[in-house]
Amino acid sequence: METRRLGTTDLRVSIIGLGTMTWGSQNTEAEGHAQLDRALDLGINLIDAAEMYPVPPDAATFGRTEAIIGSWLAKRPGARAKIVLATKVTGQMNALPHVRDGKGRLDRKTIAAAIDASLARLNTDYVDLYQTHSPDRAVNAFARLDYVHEPAKDGAAIEETLDALGALVQAGKVRHVGVSNETPWGVMRHLALAGGARPRIQSIQNPYSLLNRSFEVGLAEVAQRETVPLLTYSTLGMGVLAGTYLGGAWPPGRRLTLYQRFRRYSTARAEPAAAAYVALARRHGIDPAHLAYGFAASRPFVASVLVGNSAVAQLEHNVKALGFALSPELLKEIDAIHAGNPNPCP
Repeated sequence: METRRLGTTDLRVSIIGLGTMTWGSQNTEAEGHAQLDRALDLGINLIDAAEMYPVPPDAATFGRTEAIIGSWLAKRPGARAKIVLATKVTGQMNALPHVRDGKGRLDRKTIAAAIDASLARLNTDYVDLYQTHSPDRAVNAFARLDYVHEPAKDGAAIEETLDALGALVQAGKVRHVGVSNETPWGVMRHLALAGGARPRIQSIQNPYSLLNRSFEVGLAEVAQRETVPLLTYSTLGMGVLAGTYLGGAWPPGRRLTLYQRFRRYSTARAEPAAAAYVALARRHGIDPAHLAYGFAASRPFVASVLVGNSAVAQLEHNVKALGFALSPELLKEIDAIHAGNPNPCP
């Protein structure tokens, strides 16, 4: 499997990364272990988690995803050295009442407590990539488009967060750091403040898909000029781009059927756009999911496309997205659909 460099580090990550946010709710421990085993067989080395997983977050399941990865590592001597293990600390924008009493400030105390708890659950003494799950301020993210300046909602300054992360790097608990759900200003601010004991961010984990190419507006240039590549999430739009829900279908056991709170990918503009991409894929004899993943993997600012799977068979199917190249003609047709209905699910 193709690998790409993680920022300016010496790490190389597989172009397909294994997302884990369903483990512990939609997927059992045994299913999570089976996916991890098969991922290694397929050449996948990037495993991405978060302390708040599984999603939807709940006090009863908090930390269960990391614990599943940890129990797998306990049973697989030598597996730790074969993977690039990533996890995240919960920030203000996704603060939860059951996580540190809902206090999402990304300061030294919070980050120190979060990493120690994550390491214990993961059954390891270090993570390769530690990411802030969201900014510690009000930003345009999670479908919010119109920026409103609200400095009263600011939590820890980025300087304070980087100092806290730097302490983890110096302690050997974290190798590299990254951000998630960040903005161009936030990424550039992190980079400007790096140096000395403050670590340089090496990745951005943001949503990116045929239904949400907003990353291209400002962050794609930052990612390439500053060598801070994207780790994509929600690249299949929770199954919408696979055609799973077209025509009002709600198949039992599927993500949006189980958790209809995720309306970001079932808006009025989403369905016609998704239908157009699905029709395009089928017209070219391509599986719609492969088109979605293949498009993301073809972008020069992407280091890895995180793929969530309900079963091993789905993981195997998704990896086949690497088996074809997008022709210039196909890319032109994709861009034509995008121009007619840009970013329906930001």
